Amino acid sequence: MPIKVQSNLPAKELLENENIFVMDEFRSIHQDIRPLKIVILNLMPLKEDTELQLLRSLSNTPLQFDITFLTVKSHVSQNVSANHLNQFYTTWDHLKESHFDGMIITGAPVEKMEFEEVDYWEELCSIFEWTKTHVTSTFHICWGAQAGLYYHFGLKKIMLDQKLFGIYPQHILNRKIPLVRGFDDIFLAPHSRYTNVDPSDIHNCKNLVVLAESKAVGVFLCMTPDGKDIFVMGHLEYDRMTLDKEYKRDQSKGLDTALPINYYPNDDPNERPFLSWRSSASILYTNWLNYYVYQATPYNIEDAGKQ
Repeated sequence: MPIKVQSNLPAKELLENENIFVMDEFRSIHQDIRPLKIVILNLMPLKEDTELQLLRSLSNTPLQFDITFLTVKSHVSQNVSANHLNQFYTTWDHLKESHFDGMIITGAPVEKMEFEEVDYWEELCSIFEWTKTHVTSTFHICWGAQAGLYYHFGLKKIMLDQKLFGIYPQHILNRKIPLVRGFDDIFLAPHSRYTNVDPSDIHNCKNLVVLAESKAVGVFLCMTPDGKDIFVMGHLEYDRMTLDKEYKRDQSKGLDTALPINYYPNDDPNERPFLSWRSSASILYTNWLNYYVYQATPYNIEDAGKQ
């Protein structure tokens, strides 16, 4: 799939080195088709890592789409240069009159705080509300999923006794729903979080359909019946070394973080971790783009998101 990004985005060269087709702006404007418009609200601290992970996850489809990276203006990012943000990101104020075929809202390292305590919560609520009328389908990840479930349906998050950290098996439910078409009965997915949403609250919400869960992590994947909002509690977009970096970062800070489950061979952090979820990530993102963005969005982008 050709991903259209700015020609000098650092992730572009890395993706091309992986033989992923990335189209620059010049070539795109000479093709007589309408690419899908995807906006990514990147709330993660290491924004360049997340850019690469998400673009890689989106890459396994023949569809072409334009990527817009979005940041919140009510929070100052500490782990990315102002130059990178100014060059490659915009804020909601600059695009709130625009319509998009799809949107991704990432996780964020603020899960121990109450939602209303997060400095950009009010801005995020405005974005959540805006997606109802300006985005065909929104894909929420980890804390972004918990925040979306809280805003849209009033489902509260709960603190866990210890960090949920590692690679956990998930069981597919409702196999006939297109979002999980092609999945094995059981698949693996990375998790890294201190909070959860009570599975019974999700199951009891008439506006949600559960598609994957497990006893260890609770609900992993759920969605509204029309596919307008999709919630993923883990991080299928993570690359091989992401949990390794998180574990060693926690260790350097003196945190009592246990080894990530089912991750290192022989539970030895000096060994290269297994990569056991890449194909599931590819299937999930491809199904989302095909069935809930491309198949559902109107050709006139100004009608995207309208009921």
